[in-house]
Amino acid sequence: MERHTGCAPVSTNGAVMHASSPEKCDIDVLDDGRSISDFIDQKIKELESQGSEEPFYVVSLDSVFQRHGRWLASLPRVKPFYAVKCNNTPAVLRMLSALGTGFDCASKREIQLALDLGATPDKIIYAHPTKPRSHIRYACAHGVNLMTFDSEDELLKIALCHAKAKLVLRIAVDDSESLFRLSPKFGARLATVGKLLERAGELGLEVTGVSFHVGSGCTASLAFKHAIEDARRVFDIANMYGVQMTLLDIGGGFSGREDFQVKFEEFSDVINGALDELFPPDSGVQIIAEPGRYYVESAFTLAANVIARRVVTDDVDEHSNGEENSHNRRMMYYLNDGVYGSLSCFLTDATCSEVQPYLHRAVESSERRYRSIIWGPTCDSIDKVMDNYWIPELYVGDWLLVDNMGAYSVSLSSDFNSFEKAHICPVVTAETWRASNLSHIYNIIC
Repeated sequence: MERHTGCAPVSTNGAVMHASSPEKCDIDVLDDGRSISDFIDQKIKELESQGSEEPFYVVSLDSVFQRHGRWLASLPRVKPFYAVKCNNTPAVLRMLSALGTGFDCASKREIQLALDLGATPDKIIYAHPTKPRSHIRYACAHGVNLMTFDSEDELLKIALCHAKAKLVLRIAVDDSESLFRLSPKFGARLATVGKLLERAGELGLEVTGVSFHVGSGCTASLAFKHAIEDARRVFDIANMYGVQMTLLDIGGGFSGREDFQVKFEEFSDVINGALDELFPPDSGVQIIAEPGRYYVESAFTLAANVIARRVVTDDVDEHSNGEENSHNRRMMYYLNDGVYGSLSCFLTDATCSEVQPYLHRAVESSERRYRSIIWGPTCDSIDKVMDNYWIPELYVGDWLLVDNMGAYSVSLSSDFNSFEKAHICPVVTAETWRASNLSHIYNIIC
């Protein structure tokens, strides 16, 4: 395994390689057939040898790379603009930039991060309908022209701060089939489109396209078809006002999990059919999207350590030794990561109901399972990861692994109680390292 770091060269089997990276992002290259499981084993051994048990993520850049290839094959007309808000890990953003994706940014800081990691201004859409004036001015100063709006008041701000912006009208669509609805907060109703276009014209602003979002975790592929139909109506209204639109942004909502109830290919079939019917290739309309979960959800695995445990029985005799044959024995385990850290999804994300932590060490099928509560490390009782979870008996020092932890985990993590955030360990196979041209991006010197 070779480690490429922005801090110092690392020697492996006599070879010295160095990667310069302004954000000091280490990448471990898995060679000689080594797997992510091998890396996790080695990482845990390293931590234990150092007397440490801090939580960490392992990030499979191969997964991100493969997701991109799948996107290109399934939605060839739709250019992805990755939603930075979902996960802003520098190694991921650098890889996506190398692959040629655009970036959906929602703030000044996200724009700055995308630019710092290799994105050009023309590959950024400032896709937040309600923006601080200072952030609009920042976008203007750095050449980021494409941005969304959904109200007259937003038009007034943009006219004042970025009069040359290329505007995308965010419309509200039916997102009732999604796990997280966005239309109650954002999006212009169809009845207001004409007035907004007219006002933009009065202010001398250019409206160049339409965007929508069917909600995060969309569970019905037809939601995209209906939303694309609504967008077509807006294009037609714009034509009546003499506005020639050239961009359609179909937003996000794509899951990154293979076990999600709707497969990505089902979404893509519906989207492709609707686009071919309503925005055919010869229409001159560019199609983009804002996938977030799709790219990173399954790429991240969290490793957390059991730092404490407690045996509880129905008679609340905490001094009993909890005989193995006791049917009323309950276990409480305390991890060094919780809902204030990487596992906030257990409070905020309905998809986390499918997340199943599992032991890093080998477990015999005959091992007895106990009804267990898994807590985070903080002093807040809200910090509960799982309740009534049946798992073999754990011991202080055991490690639990949690897959599918890439979406809205890193970006929502806090350091409440000053517990350290999970360290991020990006890994990639040597084959993908070469195929994705990461060696060029990190300025490898052999």
